[in-house]
Amino acid sequence: MNSKQEKLDSFARLLDIMDDLRANCPWDKKQTFESLRHLTIEETYELADAILEGNASEIKKELGDLLLHIIFYSKLGSEAGTFDIGDVANCISEKLVFRHPHIYGNMIVEDENEVKKNWENLKLKEGNNSVLDGVPKGLPSLIKSMRIQEKSAGVGFDWDSKDQVWSKVEEEIIEFKEEVLKGNKKNTEEEFGDILFSLINYARFLKINSDTALERANKKFIRRFNFIETRAKKLNKSVSDLSLQEMENFWEESKYQSSLSDNS
Repeated sequence: MNSKQEKLDSFARLLDIMDDLRANCPWDKKQTFESLRHLTIEETYELADAILEGNASEIKKELGDLLLHIIFYSKLGSEAGTFDIGDVANCISEKLVFRHPHIYGNMIVEDENEVKKNWENLKLKEGNNSVLDGVPKGLPSLIKSMRIQEKSAGVGFDWDSKDQVWSKVEEEIIEFKEEVLKGNKKNTEEEFGDILFSLINYARFLKINSDTALERANKKFIRRFNFIETRAKKLNKSVSDLSLQEMENFWEESKYQSSLSDNS
């Protein structure tokens, strides 16, 4: 592992490279906060994929891509005279010190739940009008639900047990079925949303990350469907030429192959 000085030298090298690119590269010269925004989002998702795959090499690479974006935004801020990378680092350092009085002050906390609750109270002191103000409007809906529930629970607005939450899930399913029978699309959609919200809440009580669980399910479906496509090609068919029974047989074969791989 690199020493602290080596880490500082590596960071300084990256800053110098950013200066060179901004001064001499036609593409880098043209970039703005707005033009980089969608690329930053893409890089964030690529990092998330690498984390789910458990690929340390890819995680390192994607972290580098994200770090480059932070350096790039800071360079743009420096050129505009509004902030630079030093200001960015100092800003987050001051925030961390302020929000960890149990480390940098005299406060005593008993566990992580108390840390989270104190964190939200400190954010209100910083000027937030609501505990939920810190949830970005642009977050994907599933992750937004998770964050809303975590933040409200952080200040004590929560169920007492997972059994209560599951009862709520069952209640929402009953209400959903009633609206389906009535044929009211608007109410059906609303009740379906309530089911999802309640299930995400139940997963939180089980310490399951709903987004991670759903993405793993997505990847599993893709892997098994690709298996069906491969089998179809071996039969000189397209997947749409297969009968439903053939698809189901290949699907079960894929599941069996996966189980063998998992147990090997």
